Parts: sequence; C-alpha cells; structure tokens
Amino acid sequence: MNIALLLATALLVLHGDGLRVRAPAEVGMSPERLEYIDRIVRRGITAGGYPGAAVIIGRRSSVVYEQAFGKLSWSATSSAVSTDESIYDLASLTKVVGTTTAAMVLFDEGKLRLDAPVSTYVPGFSGGLKDLVTVRMLLLHQSGLPAGRELWRKHLSHDSAKQLVISTKLQYKPGAGTVYSDLGADMLGWVVESAAGEPLDRFLHDRVFQPLGMRNTGFTPADSLRYRIAPTEVRPPRGYPLRGEVHDENAFTLGGVVGHAGLFGSAGDLAVFAQMMLNRGEYDGVRIIADSTVQLFTARASKTRTLGWEAADGHHGAGDYLGERAFGHTGYTGTSLWIDPDREMFVVLLTNRVHAARVRRPSLVIADVRQDVTDAAALAVLDERFAIAMLPESFRADRAEHWNRPFRSRARRVTTGMSAAARAAAVKKATTSKAAAAKKKTPKAPVSATSKSSAASKASAAPKPSAASPKPSKANPSKSLVKR
Repeated sequence: MNIALLLATALLVLHGDGLRVRAPAEVGMSPERLEYIDRIVRRGITAGGYPGAAVIIGRRSSVVYEQAFGKLSWSATSSAVSTDESIYDLASLTKVVGTTTAAMVLFDEGKLRLDAPVSTYVPGFSGGLKDLVTVRMLLLHQSGLPAGRELWRKHLSHDSAKQLVISTKLQYKPGAGTVYSDLGADMLGWVVESAAGEPLDRFLHDRVFQPLGMRNTGFTPADSLRYRIAPTEVRPPRGYPLRGEVHDENAFTLGGVVGHAGLFGSAGDLAVFAQMMLNRGEYDGVRIIADSTVQLFTARASKTRTLGWEAADGHHGAGDYLGERAFGHTGYTGTSLWIDPDREMFVVLLTNRVHAARVRRPSLVIADVRQDVTDAAALAVLDERFAIAMLPESFRADRAEHWNRPFRSRARRVTTGMSAAARAAAVKKATTSKAAAAKKKTPKAPVSATSKSSAASKASAAPKPSAASPKPSKANPSKSLVKR
C-alpha cells in the first residue's frame, strides 16, 4: 500500500461527504501493520486463487486503507481492478446488503412485523407447520426450510421456480434448529416485495442505494457496465462464461432478483454501506434506517446469528480477533464484509475467486485470505483495549502449502458379491464382442464352493451365464450399486 498517497490525500472527500481518507495514525491504526494486507492478498493472486481483489478498511468514519490488486480476469488484456469502478458479483452478501436491509426499512415503517406469520405476506406459504413460520425465523435461518434445491435442473420458468420454493416441505419444526437456507432468504425477499408493494430491486434502489450514492450496486447490471464487471465462470444450465449475470444457478432460474443472491456492487459502495451501519442507519446526513432498528437487527439473537447477519465470533470467514458485537457476511464468489462496532471499523474484501482458479484448492485460498485480511485490520488498531498477541509471520497465507496439496485418489469400493478377479473377468467379458461370445456355446462345469480362489483365477475364461442361471439373491447382489 502507498502510505505516502494516503498521507497526501488525508482529509480529502471520498464517496460523498460522509467518508474521508485519512492517514492510519490519525485514527489510531498502524500503517505498517496495515501493509501486511498487501502481502496477504498478493499471495492469493500469485498462488492462482483469484486474478484480482479490492480491499477497503475504514475506521472512525475514515478510509485508512484502500487498495486494488491485479486484474478483473487472468487475460493479459484484462482491465486492472479499481476499488470504485470494478463491479463484483456479491453472491450471498445480497442477503444482508439487500434483503435484510430492505426488511429493516419496512420494519421502521410498520409494514413488516417480525413475529407475523410468513403466510401473512405470502399466502401460498401455508398449511401444517408452515403456519408457524415467522419473519423472524426467516431472518434467523430457523424456518425449517432446507438449505436449497436444485431448481435449475428442472428448466422451469421464473414463476414456476418460485412456486416450487414456496411449496417446499419443511425439514424440521420451525424454531427448533438453525439451517442456513437460501430458500429462506428467497422467502424473505418475497415477504419484502409483498410488504413494500414493489419488486425488491426497485425498492432497494429507491430507498437504500440511490440515497447513499451507491451507484454501482444493484441487480441485473446493464450491458453498458459489462467491461467493468469481474467475470466468474461457466455455470449450468448456461454454457458460456458469466460476466454481469448472476453466478448462482438458482438465482438465475428465479430471474436474477431474489433474496439470497443476485446483487452486484463495488468495494467503494460497500464501504459507504458499512459506514452507514456503523453510524446506526445514517450516512452523510441521510437517515436510511432508525438507530434502534440497526441495534435490534445487529444484536446477537442466537449463538451464531443476529437478525439477518452472521455474528463474527466463531465465523470461519471473520478471522480470530473481531469484537463480540461484530457482524457481517461472506459470499460464495469470494466476497466478504465485516463490521466491528467496538473498534468502529469495517473490512471490505471483494474477489472473483470462482473465475478460472489456477490452484488446486481455491476455496482454501479465499478462506485463508479472508481471515488474514480481517486479522491484519484488527491487529492494526493500536488501542490497548483491543491489543492482540499475534506475530506478523503467523498469517495463514504465509503457511499456504496446503493450497496446492494434491487430492487423494480414492478407489470407490463397489459391493458385487464377487472376488476382485471375478469382477475383472466380468468386466472383460462384458466388453467382448457378440461374435466372440457366440462361439463359446459349451458351458463349463460349475465351480465348487470350496475352490473360490481357483474360480477367481479362472473367471476370465468363464462363459456368459445361460438364461437358466439362478438370479442373484438380494443379500448378495451381483449388480453394481453405483448409480450411473
């Protein structure tokens, strides 16, 4: 990171009048420790985990670290990443930046009641235990809905896919457990649309993104923005590389505007959003959410969650040192946002790690880098109340041999009731041409039960069983159990 640049631009306005660039020391942070982030993120690029990244760290209403790394893709002609202009598929950050935030606005207005049955807003979601599911349960991922369904395999229309989600059977009694559910987030999105009386994307644009000046954030970005969007990968049922089209298959099947995924945005926009949350709903003189509502939705509501958000404590993507009140979320495409009210700090990291990774285990790369970036930001806070006993060389990215660890090749064991030699013989026999098989008309005498090993060694010469051969018993099948 160019610390001199930050010093030269200190007090300059960034992203509106509410968020300024300041030297780290001015807000009680160590510039030297923030520079660890450079090493961490670049290590992920050189290892082949992602082609580029955008990182912004903020504290006390100021940006203290803002750096773009690499390119939008691995192509030699690709554009360089920009923290303000580059747009990323935010994946599951949609759940909090979009759907949960919309729910907070509607809660403020009295249009959404947390303990109202979901059927109040989506009448089709009713009957049996579904009548017990409340809006609060959707926010806590305690609705009883499963994690997801492969809607994209069914080649459905948007409306048919939506009805399939609404009709999905519950897996457990509402409120009796916690299952992180994309389907639950989709239901919350439709609850929001019902309460708002308009589509989710329009409501968020008019009530959240536009007032905050988040000009690069929204669903289904226009084709004119394509050159600024980080590509992802080929995803079924689409057979082409994705750029500006939601990566998540189910979100695509549902039309691209749903509660669990679909938002695109820039690091600069997320920095503004994070500061709004740190300010308890206000940014640059514009009130988006009531102070009390932000406190309600971000307070710990279960062991691992707040209302809509994930608690940082114990979350694998949040590192080890954020405060007890910290909250945030991650996205499958390689994104994360963490907000720590105690440190008055936020951490934004955007990558497109699903784009043609050049490392054996790209999921390990982004997992380690996410945690390291957050840990480095926490380590840089010089306040003695938040002192951390951590060595600079103890970051996960510095011990990253496992990123390229070969996968074990495991032979799949199949129960057939035959010895290994007999199975090999059976396979060989099955591939023999019909003409060759027809010449073997004389069956051999059956092998006695006491000469199993001898039978195995001679199995390659065994003829095809005649039609009168006994069928295999259920207890000892001769057919493979592997589904083709």
